[in-house]
Formats: sequence, C-alpha cells, structure tokens
Amino acid sequence: MRSLVTYARTVYENQEFSYTGAYGDGGYIEEYSTDIRGHPTRVVVTVARNTAGQAKHIVVNHRPRSSVLLIAPLCGEHFAGTPLAKIFAADET
Repeated sequence: MRSLVTYARTVYENQEFSYTGAYGDGGYIEEYSTDIRGHPTRVVVTVARNTAGQAKHIVVNHRPRSSVLLIAPLCGEHFAGTPLAKIFAADET
C-alpha cells in the first residue's frame, strides 16, 4: 500500500487539502484537489484501520473519470511485473 500511495504522489502536480481527519471507529479520510498532467482532479482517500491501528483497507477515489484514465495507465506501467500491476490492467475485451 505504501509503495502505491508514494508513487501516486509523484504523479500529482500539487495537493490542496480540504479535509483530513478521523471518521467512524478508527477510520481516516482525506479530501484534496490536485492536477494530473494538467487535469484538475479531486481525490478522496479513506483508510480503515484494525484494532492495532494499522491500515486494513485503503480506497483512493479520483474524479472525474478522465483523471482515472490518466493515472491508471501510469500506475500500470510503473508497477509492471509486480503483483500490483493486475490492479491497473486494461480490460482487453
């Protein structure tokens, strides 16, 4: 998870946070805007933690769809040959 989040931040041209903080029982959320190759993008990150406080699930949502279509292939190329590559594989159908 760390390598994915770290790489995504290299793709972001900036980050302007509008909210960061706790939610629910042990969760964390952040909302920010950024540009990806000049395209304005909104991002929402939610983290669910286990009882030890470690990240159990992370969801990163990019909007609009055009931003998803920009970042996904970049991640696919970066993580080619690793188990993470399948997350970003293009649908060949």
